[in-house]
Amino acid sequence: MVIVNDLKPGMTIEYDNGIFTVLNVDHNKTAMRQMIVKVKVKNLRTGVINEISFTGGDKVVQARIEKKEMHYLYDDGENLVFMDNTTYEQIEIAKSRLEWEMKFMKANDNVMISMFEDEVLGVILPDKVELQITECEPAVKGDTATSATKNAVLETGLEIRVPLFIQNGEMVVISTADGKYSGRA
Repeated sequence: MVIVNDLKPGMTIEYDNGIFTVLNVDHNKTAMRQMIVKVKVKNLRTGVINEISFTGGDKVVQARIEKKEMHYLYDDGENLVFMDNTTYEQIEIAKSRLEWEMKFMKANDNVMISMFEDEVLGVILPDKVELQITECEPAVKGDTATSATKNAVLETGLEIRVPLFIQNGEMVVISTADGKYSGRA
């Protein structure tokens, strides 16, 4: 059990039949009332972000999230198939739960899978990934008073904006937080 006053961003808790990761904690203490702790959380099962209010001193159960490295094998149309690197056991995760993560994964990548008591919660992406550009507009000379960019399509199908000097077939580094160009690989 954890006292809500001690919650910090990044912690995972069990509350009201859900598993949540803490995004932000706000303590509100006035002279006439007991402290109110407002916790902004993300439901790890549904992805919904909401706010929960607690009274200071309340206790919640800390959830133990297990992380396993797995090998992304293939997309079977409705699910993505992953294989445990040690036991060779295969699991499937519905594509609808991994719409954002699919933009940064390609077949044969090793990824981290988060699990809670043998229930698969999702894929944990690294901060940045290297992907190859498959389509790129030609650069237009001139018009470079500011940092000019052009459209590019990556091997996973993600469309991004890249600087004019980037060419077709180059490897680039992409931020998984916002899906934007970070640099050359």
